[in-house]
Amino acid sequence: MQRRDFLAGAGVAAMLPLAAQAAPPELNQLPAIRWRLASSFPKSLDIIYGAAETLSKRVAALTGGKFKIRVFAGGELVPGLQVLDAVGNGTAECGHSAGYYYVGKNLALAFDTAMPFGLTARQQNAWMYAGGGIEALRALYAKYNVLQFPGGNTGTQMGGWFRKPIKSMADLRGLKMRIPGIGGQIMAKLGAVPQTLPGGDIYPALERGALDAAEWVGPYDDEKLGFHKIAKHYYYPGWWEGGPQLSFYVNQVSWKALPEQYRQAFEVATAEANQLMLAQYDAKNPPALLRLAGQGVKLHPFPKDVMLAARRATFELYEAEAKTNPDFAAIYRPWKLFRDTQFQWFKVAEAAYSNFNYYVK
Repeated sequence: MQRRDFLAGAGVAAMLPLAAQAAPPELNQLPAIRWRLASSFPKSLDIIYGAAETLSKRVAALTGGKFKIRVFAGGELVPGLQVLDAVGNGTAECGHSAGYYYVGKNLALAFDTAMPFGLTARQQNAWMYAGGGIEALRALYAKYNVLQFPGGNTGTQMGGWFRKPIKSMADLRGLKMRIPGIGGQIMAKLGAVPQTLPGGDIYPALERGALDAAEWVGPYDDEKLGFHKIAKHYYYPGWWEGGPQLSFYVNQVSWKALPEQYRQAFEVATAEANQLMLAQYDAKNPPALLRLAGQGVKLHPFPKDVMLAARRATFELYEAEAKTNPDFAAIYRPWKLFRDTQFQWFKVAEAAYSNFNYYVK
């Protein structure tokens, strides 16, 4: 074969999707496996839902199409807030969800997503991959027959949409707000009435007056869900979600049955999906915020008395839970030390650099 012919052929192969190319010889000896993935999220939320599609496509590509994962949006296979149970009992081999949806089972599951006044996205990744987070959470999830993998991060979220301005703590009393997890528990301590609803149910609840306020993610997703059409007051920051992580869940029996090559492909694909989600939100949130501002949305910081009361109530809750919940205490003590050390470092470098660039003209 002429060298130029070989290079031309190689160029064509390079342009083909990996799954369409011939599988490596060792993969040809492995079984074809089909899994179902239950997502907690609707297809309309393309970045969050899309993380599961990224996983599916990359796993197929890395295994020459031998290992395929079919993604089901929230409600298609199981309700959005039942994904953990569905994976644990084998209804689905894997899932994509948020640990803090399941704090009714164990408050410690919130560490898998976000703790109020906790870690940013970078710090969460540092904790998970290099600070003992994965090991701590996998010991907890094993009780539910589930193996957990980081599966995306939105970055620091907004504080949500309110029909009326929040000028002080008094304005939170009796306020019906969609806010899940520990953030919801803190809001309850501040006088609000928290509710947990999946993404697709929030707009109708706001529209019919069942909610006075709702938080979701940030400008890009919030704009798509249309909250600004009902509630014009947009607050920041989402102090309960400084770096909320989504996670992929895998049934432990199903995982043990996978060939090692497929396990490696799955793990690599989860890491790619985890990184890509944050990049997409960082790229798409800024122009979305500008569009919302152009439609009459009013941006507000939370009042200082709300922020201080929320932080005080947060750490009171943590300390009380650690005294009665061994699972929570086992994660909380080292997590708190990691958090405090991270904050000292980020204050020196990241915050100083950012504050100068953002605020000095």
